[in-house]
Amino acid sequence: MCELICLGELIVDFCATVADVSVGEAPGFTKGPGGAPANVAVAAQRLGAQTGFIGAVGDDPFGAFLADVLASEGVDTVGLKKVPGTKTPLAFVAARSDGSGDFFFYHDGGLAPLREEFIDESYISAATALHFGSISRIEPAARAATDKARAAASGAGLLVSYDPNYRPRLWRDSDQARSRICEGFVGSDVVKISAEEWGFLLGTDDFGAGAGQLFDAGVVLAIRSEGGDGASFATTRARGHVTAPSVESVEFTGAGDAFVGLLLADLVAAKREGARLDELDESTLRRIVGRANAAGALTTTRPGAIPALPRRDELGAFLQSHGG
Repeated sequence: MCELICLGELIVDFCATVADVSVGEAPGFTKGPGGAPANVAVAAQRLGAQTGFIGAVGDDPFGAFLADVLASEGVDTVGLKKVPGTKTPLAFVAARSDGSGDFFFYHDGGLAPLREEFIDESYISAATALHFGSISRIEPAARAATDKARAAASGAGLLVSYDPNYRPRLWRDSDQARSRICEGFVGSDVVKISAEEWGFLLGTDDFGAGAGQLFDAGVVLAIRSEGGDGASFATTRARGHVTAPSVESVEFTGAGDAFVGLLLADLVAAKREGARLDELDESTLRRIVGRANAAGALTTTRPGAIPALPRRDELGAFLQSHGG
């Protein structure tokens, strides 16, 4: 049985072979599996949680490649649909040394070609947590499917996690993006937002003020990931900042997803033991966020998204060597 179900896009990433160029300037690309929710599913699976994935790809060689990757990682793929006549989405990524990047996407039905009929509510209800992102909130069909899954999760008492992932080229305009993305806060228990997206979505760079807005929407745990500076976290009873370990980074693709994968693996384990999210104290949250920082940092030491995600034994050794 799956403890954590991740829903959303599963795509092929073509990553530029050199850094600090645009997609158009890149001399070549390497193929790899990607898509933020799929990355989270693999990260959490490698770090100790039993995960499943709900999504859709084309019935083509790229879709077969992605399905095989998830299955080989132990992720349950019963919720992954291969849609005839739909091309598997592709993303071309040119990473920069500062952690940002240039993205260009090829798709013919959105990056997450989900439909409501793909959502098995009983499959979701049997889990412990549901995680989703904002890419599946762009197209109407995918948004309806996502909302159906969220409603099933909330109705069954699951922990609901949301990680917005703003890609301007995928949206009609910034106002539509902000509105649709912020709709996802309502009904979510855990929200992780990157520092780059915090001000855009919440209208303030102040962490406390932004967290307050999320609490007003019903969020229990608000987290801002801050790259090499670590992460800030807050609930209504605890708040803090945890620094990230220093590493020699080569690429930042997948680091945020590794962070979320560890975060959810630990929160699922805590829930399994009877802990309530709103009752976790500052010390416990500092430990979990610190481990998430380490998972993200370790991911940056290798190229790629899924190929770079750490395994539990590797993360344990890394934490031990960094005093964690």
